[in-house]
Parts: sequence; C-alpha cells; structure tokens
Amino acid sequence: MGYGKWIGGIMGFMTMGPLGALAGFAIGSLFDKSVTAQEEMDGGYGSTAQEDVYTGQRNSFLFSMLVMASYIIRADGRIMHSEMEFVRQFLRVNFGEASVSEGERILLNLFEQRKRMEQNDPSAFRRTIRECGAQIAANLTYEQRLQLLDFLVKIAQSDGNVCAAEVDALKEVAQSMQLSMQEVDSMLNLRGDSLEDAYKVLEIEPTASDEEVRKAYRNLVLKHHPDRVATLGEDIRKAAEEKLQRINDAKDRIFKARGMK
Repeated sequence: MGYGKWIGGIMGFMTMGPLGALAGFAIGSLFDKSVTAQEEMDGGYGSTAQEDVYTGQRNSFLFSMLVMASYIIRADGRIMHSEMEFVRQFLRVNFGEASVSEGERILLNLFEQRKRMEQNDPSAFRRTIRECGAQIAANLTYEQRLQLLDFLVKIAQSDGNVCAAEVDALKEVAQSMQLSMQEVDSMLNLRGDSLEDAYKVLEIEPTASDEEVRKAYRNLVLKHHPDRVATLGEDIRKAAEEKLQRINDAKDRIFKARGMK
C-alpha cells in the first residue's frame, strides 16, 4: 500500500490555508513516487462525486485532528510514548493497520515542521495552530469541532496525567476553534466519577436549580448527539456515543444526589 492512500481523495477545506500548507509538507512527502498522486488517491478506480465529498470531509477532519494533536502532544516539551500509542490505536481501530505507520509518520513530519518553523521564530508554530483553528472553525460544524476536541482531550489523558501545560494547550486550541473553556473542562472531567466532576461535565455550578440541571443536560444531549457527526463515519459516531454515555452517567449522579427523577 503506497503512502497517502488512507488520507487520499479530495481533501476538502484543507487544500488551502494553513492546514493545506502543513498537509503539503506532512503528507506530500509520503506519496509513493512510483505513482502519481491522483492514482494514489483514486486507488486505481473511479469514485462518485458524493463519495469524494464524504472522503474529503472525513479526511479533512482526521488531518485537522493530527495537526492539533501534534501541538497537544508537545505541549509539555516531550513526546510521550503513551500519547503516540493512543494515536496509533485510534488509527488502527478506525482506519486499519495500514494507516498506523502512515499516521505516525505524518505526526513525526509535523513535529519536524514545528522544529523548523521555531528555529528563527519560537512562536511561529503556535501562530499557525491558531490559524488552523480558525480554518477549522470556519469549515467544521460546531458538533464536529466538539468531537475533535474530545479526541484531543483523550490524547492528553492517555498517560494518566494532564499537566497544566496540556490544559493550557487544550484551551488555546479550543478557543481558536471557537469553543469555550467550559467545554474543555467538561470533557476533561468526563472520566471522573465524583459529584463535583459531574457538575463540571454538565457545565453548571452545584448551586444550580433542578430546572437548570435539566436544561443543561438537554443542551448537552443536543450538541453531543452522535447523529450530528454521523457524516464523518460510523467509527466517529460510535466515539460520540461513548461520550454521550459518560454525559448520561454524570447526569445520573446529579439526579441521584438531588433525588430527582
């Protein structure tokens, strides 16, 4: 399998702007020189316009995740094995074994590009990440951006500890994608099992009224509903289902503590 096939097809909105520039460096160097890029992307047979749109949207989402992941992984100045392994497993489960080495090489190329960019200007890559976030915000739906953020939070949590630098990086990325700090805190606490964690998941204070609790839960269900990301693929939809289940668990803890039904 030549490099680039798994992220081939029309790349959607990431063919231009800062994401396109990073893709040219990170993906372009992976294509098998024995075939043309178009042959590689088509896989030897034609595809319908609808399939191209689907592939482009899905692959643009995936590459956007890898770009932002490269920033989160290096937030503490280190590349942790556990974080890289989380990405490998994500690719393995959702895109097949052949995608693992390619995705890893794309990440390594992004790390190298960051190093090059920061040689003369230490803040160059950070500015590019903010610009990528703005491009993502302009082209992905609100619900798709929430799911992307969920994946980034899981990467940060994969080593069992989310340091302050990683939290700051997550909030910076979220802000660039026009998501709120509360939404970052909510996702950081999805795996918690305390009542305090549950309130943070629902993005409310413990002093909220019962009606405010119900309203907050309804709002979360609407914006995190798996159907809202179904166009990105069944695997991503399933990830959204798992996220919604954790939200339901948090709601149940609060309802039980308050004697609500």
